[in-house]
Amino acid sequence: MRAKFIVEENTTERVVIADVGTTHMSITNDAEAVVEYLLWKGVIKPGIRLFYHDSTGRRDELLFNISTEDSTGLQPQ
Repeated sequence: MRAKFIVEENTTERVVIADVGTTHMSITNDAEAVVEYLLWKGVIKPGIRLFYHDSTGRRDELLFNISTEDSTGLQPQ
């Protein structure tokens, strides 16, 4: 994983993460690795919504499906 981010909110319904700085790969550009990492750490699981703030402050949702090879997608807010 090459993105750098922080967890801003972690509830039973949703997790919100945010890019840290602009010198690293963004969450958007490293989405699959970010989702894999968060799943591995137990931060997210099926049924939890994953939102992120990019380096410009825009908030979007990362859609993930752990049962398919192409596991991530972006959902603009």
